[in-house]
Amino acid sequence: MRGSLVAIVTPMSVDGSLDLASWDRLLDFHLAEGTDGIVIAGTTGESPVLTLEEIEALTRRAVAHCAGKIPLIVGAGTNSTASTVARTRALSGLGVDAVMLVTPYYNKPPQEGLFRHFMAAADASAVPVVMYNVPSRTAVDLKPDTVARLAHHPRIRALKDASASLARVRDLLAVCPADFSVLSGDDATAIDWIGAGAHGVISVTGNVVPRRMREAASAALAGDLTAARAIDAHLKSLHEDLFVEANPIAVKWAVAQLGLIGNAIRSPLVELSPAHHETVLRAMRSAGVRLEDRAA
Repeated sequence: MRGSLVAIVTPMSVDGSLDLASWDRLLDFHLAEGTDGIVIAGTTGESPVLTLEEIEALTRRAVAHCAGKIPLIVGAGTNSTASTVARTRALSGLGVDAVMLVTPYYNKPPQEGLFRHFMAAADASAVPVVMYNVPSRTAVDLKPDTVARLAHHPRIRALKDASASLARVRDLLAVCPADFSVLSGDDATAIDWIGAGAHGVISVTGNVVPRRMREAASAALAGDLTAARAIDAHLKSLHEDLFVEANPIAVKWAVAQLGLIGNAIRSPLVELSPAHHETVLRAMRSAGVRLEDRAA
C-alpha cells in the first residue's frame, strides 16, 4: 500500500477473449520494472466488462506467477452491496494481498449508505480492503469523515482517492489513523499528494513507464520533491494524453505500442481514434519511451 502501484490493463484477443499469454508477459514486465504493486481488474483493467469468472482466472494466474514477489490487489466492487459482498468473499480467498472496492456508482447513495456498503464488504473479506473514490466516474463522493469512520474497521486499510484535490488529501490525513494508507488515484497530482503526506499512487501512467513512476514516487516518499518533480515533469504529457479518450482506450493502445499486448478492447469502448495516435506517441517519447528500439 505504498509507492507506485499500477492498475494494469487486461490483454484481450481480437475476438474479445482474455489473452493469458500476454497477461503473463505484462506481469513479467512489471516485475522487471520494479512496480510496487499490481491492481487487477480496476477501471483501467476494464472491470465493468469482465465477468467474475474472468476476474478469478486473471487473479489465479497472477497469484501463481507473482505471489511473494509483488503485492497483488484485485477489484471486487460493484454498485450492489450484495454483489460486492459476494465478489469480495470469492476474490479475497484467491491468495491476493488486498481487494479494492469502488464506491457504488450510478445509484448515488448518501454517506451512511456508503458506510454500510463498505462495512458489509469488509466483514466478508479475508484480506485488507482498499476503498476507491472516483467522483468523476461514479457521481458519488466518499467524504473524509466517512473514510475516518470506516478506517476503524480492522480490514479497511487504505483509500485510493482520485479527486485530485490537495485540500482533500490534507483533510484525509487529518482524520485517518497514522497507519491508514492514503493513495492518489490521479497521476497528474500524485507527486503533490505524496509531498503532502500521501503514501503513494495507483497509476495509469505506470502501465507505460512503470520504472519512472516508481522512481518519482520513491523520491517523493523519501522527501526529495525536487527530484520527484524533475522526473514527473517528463511524464506530464503522458498523464494528460492517456485521457484523450475514456480510460483505458489510450493506455491500452500505448501498451500495445510497447509490444506487450495486442490492441483489442471490449465494447462499448473502441480502439483509440487514429486522430490521437501521434498525440499519444509524442507523450510516450517525452516520457523517455524509445519506440524505435522496441519496433526494431
